[in-house]
Amino acid sequence: MDIRNLIQSSGVRNFTKLLSANVVAQVIGLLVYPILTRIYAPEDFGLLNLFLSIGGVLTILSTAEYYYAIVLPKNNKDAISVLYVGLGCLLFVSLLIGVSVLFADPISKLLKSPLLASYYWMMPIYVFIMGAWNLLNYWYIRSTEYGRISGYQISQSVLSASGKIGLGYAGVLQGGMIYSVVFAPLVSLFLSVCRLRGKANVWQQTVDGSVSWQDVCAKAKEYKNFPVFVLPRSFVNMLAGQMPILLLTPFFGAKLVGLYSLALLLGYTPVGTITRAVYQVLYQQTMTLVHQSKPIGIIFKRFLLGSSCVIIPLFIGLSFILPELTSWLFGAEWYMSGRLICWMLPWLYVSFLSCSINYLFDVFMKQKWGLCFEILLAICRVLGLVVGVIADDFVLAIAAYSIGTTIALVIQLVWMLLLVKRYDLSLNREIEC
Repeated sequence: MDIRNLIQSSGVRNFTKLLSANVVAQVIGLLVYPILTRIYAPEDFGLLNLFLSIGGVLTILSTAEYYYAIVLPKNNKDAISVLYVGLGCLLFVSLLIGVSVLFADPISKLLKSPLLASYYWMMPIYVFIMGAWNLLNYWYIRSTEYGRISGYQISQSVLSASGKIGLGYAGVLQGGMIYSVVFAPLVSLFLSVCRLRGKANVWQQTVDGSVSWQDVCAKAKEYKNFPVFVLPRSFVNMLAGQMPILLLTPFFGAKLVGLYSLALLLGYTPVGTITRAVYQVLYQQTMTLVHQSKPIGIIFKRFLLGSSCVIIPLFIGLSFILPELTSWLFGAEWYMSGRLICWMLPWLYVSFLSCSINYLFDVFMKQKWGLCFEILLAICRVLGLVVGVIADDFVLAIAAYSIGTTIALVIQLVWMLLLVKRYDLSLNREIEC
């Protein structure tokens, strides 16, 4: 009964709060795309996604993935020590990226995108903002302050959408979207930090005693699995996820990659929105039950059954209308984006199920296995892209990439469910003894 009450009360309320904010934020972003696709060219979207791809990879390095560990300690003093570890890493990496700005021209030539050099100076700013938000976001998850997460998501979506439209109509076309995706989260992060500081003596309220340098070093060592295994895992995942943009741009050009970028946005954005909300709530719920030595299998059983009953019929119906719907909404030149989304649907379905619960690697300190699965995923993805490059067929490259991703994620999902089953069985054996 306790587990049922937990799921049906606080869990549902928190999920609803996060999902509502995510939906509002993403709907705002999606509603402006029929306008943006008539202002900006596919090449502009390709430049934006190249910038975001590089920034995403560097953001993973920025905190050494210590932010994932903020949720794990039982007391807040240890959690804040972990947060300080991540902040120290973020400052160091951001400074190194700042130095790399001196080499913007060679980097742009290497990626065969000369225009990138004009906007690369914003890269250290973007990476610092994203890394700082990751740290703050997981502190909010630990503290169940989902309203603050929601506020950040909505504000940055509004600012980003309005910035893209405003700069586009002002004639700032090639870099307008890049300026928006950098400075919108900067303003939202600033507002969130101001609200956090507005709470009187926030750290004193949550920490029993001051955090010393020795505490920070001790937590860096205790959670070393995160930079040792989670960091490579996240890096491989991000690199493999951005591989279509990074690898296919030199072979097929920015226009086709821009069409894929829109397909990825339209397909992955709604799925990612729900996934983030489910992940954050389930992570906190699971840690609560684990700290209380209670079984967790019921959470995942309900999640898998409920999700599948909704997503499978929905995706089957969408597969018949997506190309025409995309063409009608964004213009005839974006018809191929709808075709690409159809190939992505199996990947999106399995990705939602698997990514919503992949925190289990951290809960049970199985980060080494998580890294192994990410390597398998990357291999499957690269092989898919290579097939398309060899055949000189862009659609085949995306289709094979999606199929390879689906196969790898199914294997990972089955392994995680077996991990949950073994954990619950171990609790039953302890009770019997």
